[in-house]
Amino acid sequence: MAVPKRKTSPSRRNMRRSHHALTATNIAECSNCGEQKRPHHVCGKCGHYDGREVVAASA
Repeated sequence: MAVPKRKTSPSRRNMRRSHHALTATNIAECSNCGEQKRPHHVCGKCGHYDGREVVAASA
């Protein structure tokens, strides 16, 4: 059974986790209403996507 010979130092442990950080989400502006939305998604405010209404606007 494989067992580590030495304790992993905090520096080495943290270097291993250097790629685990969260990235900020991309935000695009709706071309119809100007509201913030996710790219390549239907706008939740007005229901438009790619210059046309896809979903009926919610109230």
